[in-house]
Amino acid sequence: MENDTMEVTEFILLGLSQNPKVQSILSLVFFTIYCITWLGNLIIITTVITTPSLHTPMYFLLANLAVIDISESSVTSLKMLWDLFSHTHTISYNWCIAQIFFIHLTGGAVVFLLVVMAIDRYIAIYKPLRYMIIMNRGVCIGLVAGAWLGGFAHSIVQIGILIQLPFCGSNVLDHFYCDIPQLIKLACTNTYTIELLMVSNSGLLLTLIFFVLLLSYTIILLKIRKHVTEGKHKALSTCAAQIMVMSLNFVPGMFIYDRPFKVFPGDKIISVLYTLITPMLNSMIFTLRNTEMKTTVRRLMKKCLPSKT
Repeated sequence: MENDTMEVTEFILLGLSQNPKVQSILSLVFFTIYCITWLGNLIIITTVITTPSLHTPMYFLLANLAVIDISESSVTSLKMLWDLFSHTHTISYNWCIAQIFFIHLTGGAVVFLLVVMAIDRYIAIYKPLRYMIIMNRGVCIGLVAGAWLGGFAHSIVQIGILIQLPFCGSNVLDHFYCDIPQLIKLACTNTYTIELLMVSNSGLLLTLIFFVLLLSYTIILLKIRKHVTEGKHKALSTCAAQIMVMSLNFVPGMFIYDRPFKVFPGDKIISVLYTLITPMLNSMIFTLRNTEMKTTVRRLMKKCLPSKT
């Protein structure tokens, strides 16, 4: 551990447990979750790419969400799994900052892409005859690029504030990855104002977007219930899946970032849900609740797997 007068060059991650037996169990559990995340999201990506009938705006956005889910899970999972298997729990200052950057890049991209998916459903329900004209390929690509740029802008602001802080005391992070709430508490300066800036750029923005999306989906569901006759069940199922995914992404994030940074014992569990479980569940929810996707996946599985003789 660094002493109080030296600049911190690395941090010690305490992880989820110090018990070797528990660490062994966790390594197997999280490795399984990570593999399922890759498998589920790769199935979505492959299915959408190889199936012409799924070359629509909704499935294009769904495939891009799967790409972000894989990326988001990898940012935290790879380092955590390496630490669990190798029993090394240190991370350099530069890698710590890089991990925070990519966590907020992918997390921000998810948030903005969920906004885009809500807009897509709104246009599909309220402008069905002009839907394919409005949501053409160029617009879809632009919206996905905009989601990534939004995540980049959000993340670079966070990092720009964070790298100005001096770290010269304790270098122990009571977490399994580097994130702002824990790291900012180790700074050798008063961070109250900076914490408020961070909260406004993360938690409050997340909360505002969440309630706007809830209002938007309420309006969409009312429209489906009152006016849509053909394909009503499919439209309701699609919106329900998107609302479930939105809640899984927003609610844990609001719990972590929507307050001046006080570290609670439950933060680690919420972080596991937010960074590891949610990217896995997203693919399951969309696949299981979408009849067209389930049918297409089964058809592809039958083609890929050798038939019994």
